[in-house]
Amino acid sequence: MASPDLDSTWPSSSGYSFSGSLDIRLEEANSADILPVLEAPTSSVSYNCNIPKPPPLPNKIITRTKYVNRLSDFCPVPKETVDTWDKLFKEGHGADVYVITEDDLFIPSHSSILSCASPVLENLVQQTRVKNGMRYIKIPGVPYDAVYLFIRFLYSSRYEMEEIKKFVLHLLVLSHSYSVPSLKRVCVYFLEQDWLTKENAVDVLQLARDCDAPRLSLFCVRMVVKDFKAISSTEGWKVMRRANPALEQELLESVVEADTRKEERLKKMEEKKVYLQLNEAMEALLHICRDGCRTIGPRDKVLKGSQVACGFPACKGLETLVRHFSSCKTRVPGGCVHCKRMWQLLELHSRLCNEPDACKVPLCRHFEEKMQQQSKKDETKWKLLVSKVIAAKNGVGGFSSWRSGSAFL
Repeated sequence: MASPDLDSTWPSSSGYSFSGSLDIRLEEANSADILPVLEAPTSSVSYNCNIPKPPPLPNKIITRTKYVNRLSDFCPVPKETVDTWDKLFKEGHGADVYVITEDDLFIPSHSSILSCASPVLENLVQQTRVKNGMRYIKIPGVPYDAVYLFIRFLYSSRYEMEEIKKFVLHLLVLSHSYSVPSLKRVCVYFLEQDWLTKENAVDVLQLARDCDAPRLSLFCVRMVVKDFKAISSTEGWKVMRRANPALEQELLESVVEADTRKEERLKKMEEKKVYLQLNEAMEALLHICRDGCRTIGPRDKVLKGSQVACGFPACKGLETLVRHFSSCKTRVPGGCVHCKRMWQLLELHSRLCNEPDACKVPLCRHFEEKMQQQSKKDETKWKLLVSKVIAAKNGVGGFSSWRSGSAFL
């Protein structure tokens, strides 16, 4: 069922604009020069001048920018005016042009309105000779109903939703061919909202590029990238591959680029998880050595009913690593994987610690002195790791610009 006539709310391509802003400036003056003028005259001669008082100075500078936005976004047209133009089109009173469609049907129109609405139609009207008081313009390749909707839009910017959805592709071509940007915006809107499917996405993409509709073109490309597997198996894709192999190559490159960006985002998210875990380990280590974790004890220890489990998520895992480190017979950097990890955690803590002299974490002062003996290469790697852990702690989203690296060097 066709919906009732709707007033198009799309803004016109031509609107009011101000070339500059209203800038009110007060020139500075010497108070000594101003004061005598403000004082009452001492002369005995009185002047009877009926000069009105000047208005008060404005409190702040007012610019026209916000008014420009209001005028461009809000240009109401009374419904009676739209009805008048719509009635003029439907009745064709005083028409001096016949628009001939592909079906050899006629649509009576007015040359002045067509010329004002479309520069292309204006040229056609000027080039057409008058025969028996009428001009004849032919719009080929488009069915009568689509041309009827097109001409009606030129009069009143009015349309019926069901009909415009039915002929939206024809209207997009007409709006581009005859330079009617307001109608093109309407067509692009309906295509983006309701009409695009996996089956016609490739066809609409090619049409959007031919009709200079970059927004719609980008919308179609994103749709192809999002559901490439389904769209690449449609008939439209097969036809496009034969007729336009360059476009196929471009779309394939877009899909590969999107997959690469997705993999990079996942990789950075995994990196961020590692740095957050390291930060949690640093907090748990400080908690164990400074406060003494009451829930970490012998393996057979059972928490009492009133005892609450430790709130540090890394506490239990770190406790296992500490127990191994204290009892390992090898305990040489590089000799035992678990001990090496513990050494690295202790060194990372020392680089994050601001009070090495008073710190209760073992070997904190030792690693502080060791830093001065490290090579420049190792020092750079440690500084990078420390910066990433700090960024993870502060919630800084700067991991996308960092190079990937091992959390434990």
